[in-house]
Amino acid sequence: MKKWHQGIRPWLTKYFALPSDVVLELPRITVIGHIHVYIENHKGVATYSDNELKLRANKGFIRITGSSFVLKLMLPEEILLEGTIKNITFIPDD
Repeated sequence: MKKWHQGIRPWLTKYFALPSDVVLELPRITVIGHIHVYIENHKGVATYSDNELKLRANKGFIRITGSSFVLKLMLPEEILLEGTIKNITFIPDD
């Protein structure tokens, strides 16, 4: 059954003009300069502090480091982070 899902996803993306991040359940990250990060389609907060935000993703984690972090918006699948963004890293599941 899993192979069928993997084969149909590219087809859905191509023929129905669906965004690949939605079909593949990938997070969408929008970065504005070094002061804002908007993340959609995450799976929850793993770690949050003044200098680190770590979010669960479909196949691992998204880690954002920097300083003076403030969560401006937090919805079930969306987050807006403000502060000084220094690094965004994808950490795959082991």
